[in-house]
Amino acid sequence: MKDYKIPPQTHIGHVHLKVSDLDKALDFYHALLGFEIIQRLGDQAVFISAGGYHHHIGLNTWQSKGSGPAPKKYPGLFHTAIVYPTRKSLAEIFLRLREAKYPLTGAANHGVSEALYLDDPDGNGVELYWDKSNEDWPKNAEGGIDMYTQPLDLKDLLSELN
Repeated sequence: MKDYKIPPQTHIGHVHLKVSDLDKALDFYHALLGFEIIQRLGDQAVFISAGGYHHHIGLNTWQSKGSGPAPKKYPGLFHTAIVYPTRKSLAEIFLRLREAKYPLTGAANHGVSEALYLDDPDGNGVELYWDKSNEDWPKNAEGGIDMYTQPLDLKDLLSELN
């Protein structure tokens, strides 16, 4: 069993986030980011998706209704990463965030991807990104992936919309 590798087709199906207030969470994930509401269970849970999937994100108040954000330096979720299909679609959501005056916590070029970072209303980290083509990924001398973190040129990102 020590040589086992997870199948390469495996992917993350969905994430459930504990939130303090469903309506505030929906203002962010549905109204701002544009996820579709698939099902709502009263004031306890909402399941949202992109493209009609049963759910990419579950938002629930089962253990967290009315609470404050989890402490930043405690173990737990660092961020949920949402992959956009193109650089232009990342530029579109960036423009939407900017027009809504929603604050970013960061923006980075990782060589393999470009990413925007922000927090949802409960302080859960959110990464919005697009992956560059595998052929464009930086490589080290041994031919492995050589990821890095550099500032993302937001002006250049917005040029995708022209």
